[in-house]
Amino acid sequence: MAKNISYFLPMTWRVRRQTHRTIKSLLPLFTGYLFFCGDEAARVELLKTNRVANLLEVRNQEVFLRELVRFEQALRVGAPLAPHKFIKTGQWCRVIAGPLLGLEGIVVQTRGDTRLVLQIDMLGQAASVEIDMDMIEPVETDRDEKQA
Repeated sequence: MAKNISYFLPMTWRVRRQTHRTIKSLLPLFTGYLFFCGDEAARVELLKTNRVANLLEVRNQEVFLRELVRFEQALRVGAPLAPHKFIKTGQWCRVIAGPLLGLEGIVVQTRGDTRLVLQIDMLGQAASVEIDMDMIEPVETDRDEKQA
């Protein structure tokens, strides 16, 4: 039964090789998220479908819509979007692959490069190394708890 509720579900192709076959699947870009726009009546209708686990309130809808439009624009022109870890500048991270495996530091952006800053707090000294975002993951540290 059609509910006529406006929604946005960004989808992307994922290709994987299995034995001697290539499997191509169209999957949601953000697993578990469907974006909808509507009033209270639309929200109630959506919940009645029993296919929604939770709704998130969007406090700043103008900013959120601007962010979603970026994805819609990229998908409309056929840009090959792929899910990516969300890492904020200033976040404590650990290297998960490559020769720097296990190294931890703070992520910064400089002139378009992503760098991992290594610090010696006692000396007030630091150095940084360029790092690929795919090579790091965020970690919780005592620093995070102090900042929270």
